[in-house]
Formats: sequence, C-alpha cells, structure tokens
Amino acid sequence: MTEFREIRVDKPEPQISRITLARPKQMNAYTTRLCEEVVHAIDAYLRDDTQRVLIITGEGRAFCSGGDVSGADDAHHTLMQSQMSHAREMRDGMHRVILALHHLDKPVIASINGAAVAGGLTLALACDFRIAADSARLGDTSGKFALLPDEGGAWFFPRAMGLDRALKMTLLSEIYDAKTAQDLGLVTEVVPTAELEGRTLEFARAIAAKGPLAVRLAKGMMHRGLTSTLEHSLADAALSVMVSNPTQDVREGVKAFFEKRPPKFEGR
Repeated sequence: MTEFREIRVDKPEPQISRITLARPKQMNAYTTRLCEEVVHAIDAYLRDDTQRVLIITGEGRAFCSGGDVSGADDAHHTLMQSQMSHAREMRDGMHRVILALHHLDKPVIASINGAAVAGGLTLALACDFRIAADSARLGDTSGKFALLPDEGGAWFFPRAMGLDRALKMTLLSEIYDAKTAQDLGLVTEVVPTAELEGRTLEFARAIAAKGPLAVRLAKGMMHRGLTSTLEHSLADAALSVMVSNPTQDVREGVKAFFEKRPPKFEGR
C-alpha cells in the first residue's frame, strides 16, 4: 500500500514520526481501510532507524471513537453479511493495529486531542504514553450498542485501572473527563488543549534525545518483566547489557557527563 486515504503520515521533526487518523467527520472511527493504513505506517516507522519516536493523534475533535458503526465502510458491510465473519473482521482490522503497537520495540505516544472511546481508548492504551488535552473525553461506550470491548479492551482496561473499575466503565458505558481518566490510570499527562501538540513534541523530543538502542531494550525488558519472574527479568537484563554496554552510545554518554554537555547518541 502506497497511498493513504484515511490517515496522514508526516515527520514534524527529523527523528519523530506522526500518524494522524484523518476521518474527522466520522470522529476518526476506524474502518478496515484505516486499520490497513495504520499497520503499514507502523511498519514503516519500525524499519526506519532514523525515526526514534512515533506519535498517534486524530484530526478534528476526536482521537478515535472506535469502530465505524455507520455502515459506510463497504468492507465492513460485506463482512457483516455472515455472522462468522465478525471474528475475521476484528483479526484483519483493529487487532492487527493493536498487536503491531504491542510488539513494537520503539516508543509510541498517543496525543489524545478529543474523544477516545471504546476501540479508540484501546488504541490509546496500546501506546506507551498518553498525553491528553484537558478537553478530551475517554471511556468505553461499547455497551450502548450491545457490543463488547473486543479490540483488546478486555485485556488493557483492567491492567490500566483495575478489574472493578474496568468492569464499571464498560458495563455502565462511562465516559470520563481527562483529569478523571488520569486519576484512574488511563492517561499519563493532561495539558491545556492549546498546548497539546507542543507538549507532545516536547515529550517526544526528550525521548528521541536518549540512546535509541537503550530505549528499545529498556522498553522490551519492561514489557517482558510484566509477565516474568524476577529471576527471569534479571537474566533478561544481564543478556541485554551485553548488547548495550559495549556501544559507542554508552561511551558517549559517560564522556558527555564528565564534559558537562548534552550527549549526542547515534544508535551504535
């Protein structure tokens, strides 16, 4: 796929990539096409070693409102003709996006400019950080349509906010303001709406300035640590430092410290 119709991809700064969901009239509700485009863009980011941080955001007044239930997506309409095809739609669509983000060893920031609900909230939680505008609203509206948190919400929601709160949000179809969402563990940081883009870039810039190999290894270690014993995590750390410690970046970091200057990491 070479042409993007439902997303925009740009590089606001040399080491920072950005994916913008671009269906503002539909509040950036995802379609099969949008999911395919996002997966393609994530893969391009992964393969480009000059790019150190990815930002995902939405155009207009929403980050992502979940799946498009309007029936406007021809592929969705075709799939829904068969009951058994619902699973295939999920596996070929948003599940691919969520897994691509979950397996990505480079950092991703969700810049939540507006509503992030249902699958849109899951998309945000699949990112490493969530910076939300104070005007944003987050929650799970799937129950209003007798739908399920089937994009991965059943896995992400309890891990972010605890099982009882996750059940309450989903079963009562609750929507929270950004500050409440932060208090519940759904958001990393809340900023004034006018400052969202600037703060997201500042956050991304700070990560991009770090040693890219160390960033990728540290992210992988923490993800694996969530499902491993302490002994396994320490063994993982011992193997990881065999890769990171002999690098030029480590020598540069030590040298810059003693020379009292910012380091210049090159990822080698």
